[in-house]
Amino acid sequence: MKNICFYFQLHQPLRLKRYRFFDIGQDHYYFDDFQVEDRIRTVVEQAYLPANRTIAEMIRSSNGKFKCAFSISGVVLEQLEQFAPEVIDSFKELAKTHCVEFLAQPYAHSLASVFDAAEFEMQVEMHAAKIHDLFGVTPTAFANSELIYSDEIGELIYKMGYRTALIEEAKHVMGWKSPNYVYSHSYQPKLKLLVRNLKLSEDIYLRFSNPSWTDFPLTAEKYIHWIASSPQEEKIFNLWMGYETFGQLQRFESGIFDFLKAIPYYAMEHQIGFVLPSDAAKKAEPAAALQSPYPISWWGHEKDLSPWNGNDLQHEALQKLYSVGERVRLCQDKPLLHDWLEIQSAEHFRYMSHKDAFGTNYETAYDAFMNYMNVLADFLERVDAQYPTTIDNEELNELLKTINNQAKEIEELETKLKKLKSRKKD
Repeated sequence: MKNICFYFQLHQPLRLKRYRFFDIGQDHYYFDDFQVEDRIRTVVEQAYLPANRTIAEMIRSSNGKFKCAFSISGVVLEQLEQFAPEVIDSFKELAKTHCVEFLAQPYAHSLASVFDAAEFEMQVEMHAAKIHDLFGVTPTAFANSELIYSDEIGELIYKMGYRTALIEEAKHVMGWKSPNYVYSHSYQPKLKLLVRNLKLSEDIYLRFSNPSWTDFPLTAEKYIHWIASSPQEEKIFNLWMGYETFGQLQRFESGIFDFLKAIPYYAMEHQIGFVLPSDAAKKAEPAAALQSPYPISWWGHEKDLSPWNGNDLQHEALQKLYSVGERVRLCQDKPLLHDWLEIQSAEHFRYMSHKDAFGTNYETAYDAFMNYMNVLADFLERVDAQYPTTIDNEELNELLKTINNQAKEIEELETKLKKLKSRKKD
């Protein structure tokens, strides 16, 4: 039986305010609250709430046969809690249906998986805890920021206990292979990989309302027919996109919500089901192992990291930011730790791109760079005030070693306690 795996990404960064050189050391608040609230309210009203209502209706009308997954960054969850708690409530209602899955990801929708493994692990744990606190479930599948993936990142994911990861259909990784199978990590065979079907996803995300597209207008009947007509041995169709597709990128008047609502009807007519990422990976054996020695992502034609680190400006910003990761993680200053997360969001670096600054509010990449570096300069001063750069690296490493050893000791004691409790029950 063929199955469709829907996955929707929700993320909105905190926009930085215009931060001048003369603000450094004087103003420690970096964000444009008016713009942040305006943008989150707009996407909530145009996309998130109507899309959640549509998904709920699809689950009801299909008697629970329709299923989909969400990856919601910690950054946007905080904004929704503050400015649109009704969206959190609507996700809680969806969670009760047991027809949706919440995926793990880095809390800040950051690039930490590439630049700081310790930070990456901490953010993933922090995000999983947030999802559990809000929705009562613990994520078991993983979707990295911007679907960034490599063999090395896959190993980190595996070591954190995840056995399912979502990745992009990159030609230099897939070669002749179809995305419509389950694959595995190149040397950790227990890590299953689900591959986004690039064409079918972008038919909705990019082309749905484009009248010059040869397949315009796209109907649910036509779309499901494409899937039904695929080779019989192809069983899984991963359709993944940003959640703002519904109502914002593809406007309400385009018919996008009617298209979405009709999908389950035509799918069931062709004996096509719906599956959650974790279940999809459990149901199928890998068709092959995929090798990705260098990071891939779901952006651009190259499917690489160039939207975020493709020029000298971005390299400079990323190097300075992640150079203080160890020191920041020693801090107990809550405002500083919160700012640390917010200034890691991937968009801050994409706005510095000369070729792919999607969503930017800056006139040039250099403007984005200068504004960010002014913010970062103030942030680094605050870190230095707590853990000065004059502290010898050996001294800092000894402190870190002590903290890490304490953490390991606590973990070992907790493991022993669990074993003793289980023996007592027996």
